[in-house]
Amino acid sequence: MVTLLWEQVVIDSADPVRLGQWWTEALGWTVVNDAEEEFEIRMAPDILPGIIFVPVGDEKKAKSRLHIDFRPDDQEAEVSRLLALGATHADVGQGASSWVVLADPEGNEFCVLASRK
Repeated sequence: MVTLLWEQVVIDSADPVRLGQWWTEALGWTVVNDAEEEFEIRMAPDILPGIIFVPVGDEKKAKSRLHIDFRPDDQEAEVSRLLALGATHADVGQGASSWVVLADPEGNEFCVLASRK
């Protein structure tokens, strides 16, 4: 029997508080820990998994090997909203696809999938 529970995704960050606050606004989630060393957000305080942002001294240099996919009700509206918040388009070699690859303010890629039908 497996007893593992997915607690959180950890994102290395030059400025965990700033990046965590950006993701809080982008996702509409709740801050559960606002410490500079471990800024954590969750959908709700008692719902897992969360996302935790931790400090690192080096810059992101290459495509992330792990990213998060989001499925919106309206892809075009969500992409526009995220771009207005400070996301940028990212090219990871995806070519023509049904999803849009964006990057957060520190360059971490994530995908906005096609709208739910």
